[in-house]
Amino acid sequence: MKRKLSILPALLAFGSAWLASSCDSYVDITPLGSLTVDDANTYYELIANPQRCYYPSSFAYLSDDLWPKESKIIGFESTTIDAILFTANENAERSLIADNNLYENMYSDILRCNLVIDNIDAAPGTDDIRTLAKAEARTYRAWNHFIAVNTFAKAYTPATAASDGGVCIMDHYGLELTPVKSTVAEVYDFVISELEASVPLLQETPLNIYHPNRAYGYGLLAQVYLFHRDWEKARDAALKSLELNNSLIDYNVINDNGGIARYRVYADDNNPEVLSYMWLASGWTAEAATYYNYGVISPELVNLFEPNDLRYSLFFRQSGTTISLYYDTGSGAAIWTPATTTARFTYMAVGMRTAEVYLTLAEAYARLGDNAKATEYVNALRQHRLSGTYSIAQPSTQVEMMQQIILERRKELLFGFHRFFDLKRFNTEAEYAKTIVRVFPIVNTSVPQQTYTLRPDSRLYIIPFPHSARDRNPNLTLNTDEK
Repeated sequence: MKRKLSILPALLAFGSAWLASSCDSYVDITPLGSLTVDDANTYYELIANPQRCYYPSSFAYLSDDLWPKESKIIGFESTTIDAILFTANENAERSLIADNNLYENMYSDILRCNLVIDNIDAAPGTDDIRTLAKAEARTYRAWNHFIAVNTFAKAYTPATAASDGGVCIMDHYGLELTPVKSTVAEVYDFVISELEASVPLLQETPLNIYHPNRAYGYGLLAQVYLFHRDWEKARDAALKSLELNNSLIDYNVINDNGGIARYRVYADDNNPEVLSYMWLASGWTAEAATYYNYGVISPELVNLFEPNDLRYSLFFRQSGTTISLYYDTGSGAAIWTPATTTARFTYMAVGMRTAEVYLTLAEAYARLGDNAKATEYVNALRQHRLSGTYSIAQPSTQVEMMQQIILERRKELLFGFHRFFDLKRFNTEAEYAKTIVRVFPIVNTSVPQQTYTLRPDSRLYIIPFPHSARDRNPNLTLNTDEK
C-alpha cells in the first residue's frame, strides 16, 4: 500500500498541537497538487516549498527603518497592531490583535521538516537521498526555530539566556499535544547542533532554488553564531560561505543600463547573490503587494544614504501618483519603487543574500578587534553599491567600526527581519542600544504632533504568541507580562 500522510490545517498552528497522521488522507504541499509520499525521492521533494513566507505585520514598525502612511496610524493608536507598534503604545492590549500567520508558517514548516526526518528512513530509496533530505530538512528546521526565538522571545544574552523563556523546540513528528517551552539558551543550542550536523552534508548546487545550498547553510550558521556571540565561529562559517559564493551585483551596471525598469538580468531566480528564496508574503506576487504597505522607509533612513548610494536612487521614490494610496508625499520618507518586482529584480528581503554574509563577516572581524579586515569587507560591499567614491576610512576603535557596520546593515538589509532582530540584539549592549524617537504626524497639520518613544528594553520587542496556539497549549505562556 502506498503511504499517504496528512497535514491538517489545525496542525499548522503548531506550538499548539500535533494531530495524528492517517493512511487515507494526503499531503497537499506543493503547487503541483497532492503528493503521494511513497518513496525517499518524494520526501525529498517535500522540502522544496515555494510558499515559504513570513508576513511582517507583527513586527514591521518595531524598527526605525520603516514609516507608515499617516492615515494608517492616526485614530488607531490602540486598535491596530501597526499603530500600537509605531506609537510604542505599551498600554494597548496587543496580545488580542497581534495574530497573523507568522507563527503558523514557522511551525508548519517545522512540521513539514519533521515529517521528512522521521519518516524517510522507512521509505524505499537510496541512502544518499535519505542523508541529503534529512540534512536539508534539519537546516530549514533550524532556520525556523532561529527566527521563532528571535521573534517571540528576548534576544540572546549570555547572562540570562538560560532562564529567559524561549519557544517550543519541535524535533520530531508526533502526537504530543502540549510541548514544553524551552529557554532561549536551549533553543540556540538546538539550532547550532542542527546546523553543525547538517550544513556540511548540503549540496553546493541542489536540485532547485527551494532546496538549501551549502553556501546558504554556512551563511545561516554564521548568522546564528553571530547572534550567539561566538565571534570566531561566525567568522569561520562566513568565510566558508563566501568561498562557495561571493557574488555581488554591481549596481553601477544596472544604473548605467537604464535602471531596474530596463535592465532585468537579475529577475526571477537569476540574482547570483540570493542564497535562499523565502518571501515576505505567500509567494512573489503577494510580496510585491506587501511592499506597498511595508516598503516605505523612514525620513531618518533616507537621510543616512549618501548622495551616490545606488541602493537608494535605484529602488526608492518620493513622488508619483501611483503611490499616493500608500505614501505621504512631503513626509521625507521614501517608498520602494513599485516597478521593483521579482519580474524585474529579485531582492529577497527574507531569504539570505551574499551581501548579508559580507556584513556578518565584517562584524565578526570587528568583534575580534580586526578593524582592518572589517573595513575590507564593508568596502567590498560598498564598491558594488555606490557610484564614484565608495570606500570608508578604517575606524580607530571597535565601537566606531561597529557603528559603521550597523549603518551598512540598515542600508543593505532592508525589510524582512533584519533591522528588527538587530535592534533587539544591539539593545542588549550599552554601546549600541538605541531609543527610537518619532515625531508624528508630519504632513497632516490638523492633528497635533506628538513625540513617541520606543525604549531599548520595551516589552514590545517581544511578539506575543498567537491566541490560536496558546489556546491549544497552556504551556505556551507569553514571554512578556501581557495576558
